[in-house]
Amino acid sequence: MPKMKTHCGTKKRFKISGTGLVMFSRPGNSHLAPGKSQKRARHLRKESCVSKSDLSRIRQQIANIK
Repeated sequence: MPKMKTHCGTKKRFKISGTGLVMFSRPGNSHLAPGKSQKRARHLRKESCVSKSDLSRIRQQIANIK
């Protein structure tokens, strides 16, 4: 079988933390800020970890990233 290739879109959107968690930045923070509350905008700036249900699928897509 050929080697598994890393999915380029996934590579740009996710990173692996030092403890091995898969992290991503929350969508919706780039524009249209006046319509969002300050609390919502603050929470969107923080990174979050991937849920357990999606973890195996995303790890397979970024298998070659350390």
